[in-house]
Amino acid sequence: MTYKFSSKKAVNGYKPPEIKFNGSVAWRCGTLTRFEPLRRFCPDIMEKVRVSKLMSQQGLCSRREADSYIERGWVFVDGERVTELGTRIDPASKITLNKAGQASQQARVTLLLNKPVGYVSAQAEPGYKPAVTLISAASRFAGDRSPLGYTPLHLRGLAPAGRLDIDSQGLLVLTQDGRIAKQLIGENSAIEKEYLVRVRGRLSKAGLALLNHGLSLDGEALRPAQVGWLNQDQLRFVLRQGKKRQIRRMCELVGLEVVGLKRIRIGKVKLGDLPPGQWRYLREDEAF
Repeated sequence: MTYKFSSKKAVNGYKPPEIKFNGSVAWRCGTLTRFEPLRRFCPDIMEKVRVSKLMSQQGLCSRREADSYIERGWVFVDGERVTELGTRIDPASKITLNKAGQASQQARVTLLLNKPVGYVSAQAEPGYKPAVTLISAASRFAGDRSPLGYTPLHLRGLAPAGRLDIDSQGLLVLTQDGRIAKQLIGENSAIEKEYLVRVRGRLSKAGLALLNHGLSLDGEALRPAQVGWLNQDQLRFVLRQGKKRQIRRMCELVGLEVVGLKRIRIGKVKLGDLPPGQWRYLREDEAF
């Protein structure tokens, strides 16, 4: 669509002529030609975005997965196939996947692991192994009710959706599905995560109130949490965000030392009776 724009004001004594321009308005000021986005003059016009970015924002998949789908010709925008990476479209466009793309998404697996202390969530560190090395046919939970059969292909592209420190244990999600990762660790994710935290030290009523709301980390106020005593040395934390070593740092700010930390729930999915070092598949009837 072509828009007409005519400046009514002179610039440095020069009034530019009417210009037709797709996407931008141009005018000459002396010897300098300047371009400004048309949306500054026509607010109803939305800036186009990359297909892969929009697919990620809509929760269809991760950006990396989107690029892979586009290269394979699996992506359609308003019924038209998109095959060129970097293609930009109107944010209001309808994006769909063909049957091959849908089947690929359905084939992606998500695993639930009870990570023991001593393993890192992601990349290996000196002296420590990544949690994914615990995944094998032998370590699969005997009580796993998923009909899926284990195959080494399920390790391909498997990545943690959230962190759990080396010295922490409990529920860790490993997934091939970018939609799951975005749901759990996306910028706007508000999925609850529940922890059992053993502490050492004295905690005042004011300190407990601060743990629930009022603390800041890295110059940013923390979201409200749910924190309360379970017994004389154990607290229950429910958080809706996941800053690095957040619970340990929160406790330090109110004079407590964390001596044990275990994650027992992410959203509606619980650790349950999954033994340390073992894993199971996320079932079709489960959702975070």
